[in-house]
Amino acid sequence: MAAPVAFFALFFAYPVVAIVGRGLKPGGTWQLGRIAEVLGDPDIRGVLWFTTWQAVASTVLTLLIALPAAYVFARLDFPGKQVLRAVVTVPFVLPTVVVGTAFLAMVGRGGLLDELWGVRLDTTVWAILLAHVFFNYAVVVRTVGGLWSQLDPRQEEAARVLGAGRFAAWRRVTLPALAPAVAAAALMVFLFTFTSFGVVQILGGPAFSTLEVEIYRQTATFLDLPTAAVLTLVQFAAVGAILAVHAWTVRRRETALKLVDPEQTSRRPRGAAQWALLGGVLATVLLLILLPLGVLVERSLDGPDGYGFLYYRALRGAVDGGGAFLVPPLEAVWNSLEYAVVATAIALVVGGLAAAALTRRAGRLVRGFDALLMLPLGVSAVTVGFGFLITLDKPPLDLRTSWILVPLAQALVGVPFVVRTMLPVLRAVDGRLREAAAVLGASPLRAWREVDLPLVRRALLVAAGFAFAVSLGEFGATVFIARPDNPTLPVAVARLLGRAGDLNYGQAMALSTILMVVCAVSLLVLERLRPARSVSGEF
Repeated sequence: MAAPVAFFALFFAYPVVAIVGRGLKPGGTWQLGRIAEVLGDPDIRGVLWFTTWQAVASTVLTLLIALPAAYVFARLDFPGKQVLRAVVTVPFVLPTVVVGTAFLAMVGRGGLLDELWGVRLDTTVWAILLAHVFFNYAVVVRTVGGLWSQLDPRQEEAARVLGAGRFAAWRRVTLPALAPAVAAAALMVFLFTFTSFGVVQILGGPAFSTLEVEIYRQTATFLDLPTAAVLTLVQFAAVGAILAVHAWTVRRRETALKLVDPEQTSRRPRGAAQWALLGGVLATVLLLILLPLGVLVERSLDGPDGYGFLYYRALRGAVDGGGAFLVPPLEAVWNSLEYAVVATAIALVVGGLAAAALTRRAGRLVRGFDALLMLPLGVSAVTVGFGFLITLDKPPLDLRTSWILVPLAQALVGVPFVVRTMLPVLRAVDGRLREAAAVLGASPLRAWREVDLPLVRRALLVAAGFAFAVSLGEFGATVFIARPDNPTLPVAVARLLGRAGDLNYGQAMALSTILMVVCAVSLLVLERLRPARSVSGEF
C-alpha cells in the first residue's frame, strides 16, 4: 500500500488541502467565518440548489429510460447484442466536452432541431438533463443489467405458479433482489451529475452553474479562492456521504444474492410485449445515443461549400495569433495520445498495487483506503488542477513547467477505473495457488508473476483501455495545467467553442469527432478483451 498511499497523498490530498488552506487561511489565521458568508450568499445557495435538483432529476430520468434496456440486455438474446452493448457504452468513456459538443450540434444554434423546426434547447435545463442521460445510460445498463442477467429466473416463475401475476411476481421477487444494484447505479449517476462540469459549461451558458462550474468561475475568472475553498469543502462532504452510501449498497449486493451463469437466463424474445420492448430500446439507442454522435460527425463535414474535410484540413493550419493556440490545433491529437499513454502507465502501476493490497489485506483502514481511491471521481478536478499549480512549484517538486504534470492529473482519474476492474478478478484468484508456489520456493514477486499475472492479464488489458480512455478525455484539471503550446484534445475543443466564427465551430466539431473515434475504438477493443464472465456491477 505504500506506493499508492504516497501517490494519493502527494498528488491528491496535498493539492486539495493546500488550495483549501490558501482560501480559508490567507494570512496564517483560519477565517472559518467565511464559510457562513459564502453559504449565506443567495447566489451560492442557488448554485447548491440547482446542483442538487438537476442531479436528482438526471438520476431519475436516467433510471426511467435505461432500466428497460437493462432488462433487454439481461434477459433477451438477439443478433448484434454484443455490438449494441458496446455502442451504448461509448458515451460513458467519451469526454464530457465531446458530449456537450454533440448535443450543442443537435440542439444549439444552427443545430438539427434549429434547422428543422426552429427550436433551440441550448442554455436550457433540458439540454443538460438529456446530455446527462446520454452520458450515464450505460451506467444503469451495465450495473443493473449485469446483476439482472445473473438472477435465477426460476424464483419469479415459482411465484407465478403460486398465483402471482407477471407484475406482482416481478415486484415481490425480482425488484427486491435488484434493489441494491439499482441503488448503486442511482448513486453513481447522482455522483457523476452532481459534479458535472463540461456538459453544464457548454450547454448551460451563464444561466446555469453547478458546484464544479462555480468553483472554476471563482478560481479562474474572479480569483476568489476563499469562495472556491468553501465550495470545495461542501462538494467534498457531499461526495464523501455519497460514496459511503455507495459502499454500503455494494457490500449488500455482493453478499446477499446467489447468482447463476448469465448464459442460462437469456432467451429469444417471445410474445408481442417483448418484441415491442426490444424495438423501443433500439429506438431509444438510435435517438438518444447514435443521433447526437451522428449529428456531431455531420457538422464536422458540413462546410460553407458543401460536405468535405475543410474543417479537418484547417486543424493543420496557421497558429492562432490571439494566443489561444501557439501550435496548430491538430497537434492536440498527438499531445493527448502521448499524455494518455504515460497516464495509463502510471494508473496501472498505482492502481495495480492498490488492488493487490486490497485483495490481500482486510480491516477498517484498508476499507477506508478503498473509499479514498474513489474520491478523485467526485472531488473537484478544477481544485486539483489549480492545486497542482500552487503546490508543485518549488524544489524538489517543481513540476509547473514539466510535461509530466498533465499525465499525473489524468492518472488520478484513471486509478479508480483500474482498481474497480482488477479487484474482482484478483479476489477470485485461489489463494492456495500462491501458497503452493511459495511452498515450492517461489518468491512473492515470482509467485505473482507466475500465478496472478496469467489469470488477470485480460483484466489488466481492460483496465489499461479504460484508463487510456478516461485520461484522454480528462478536462477539469487539465484545463488549468495544459499550456497553450501543448493543449490536449478536450482543452482545444473548449477553446475553439469559446471563440466566434463558423471556422472555429467547425474545427471544434472535427476535433470532437476525432476524440470520439479514438475513445470508441478503445472501447471496442475492450469489448473483445473483456473476460467471458464479467463481475456484475463492474465496467
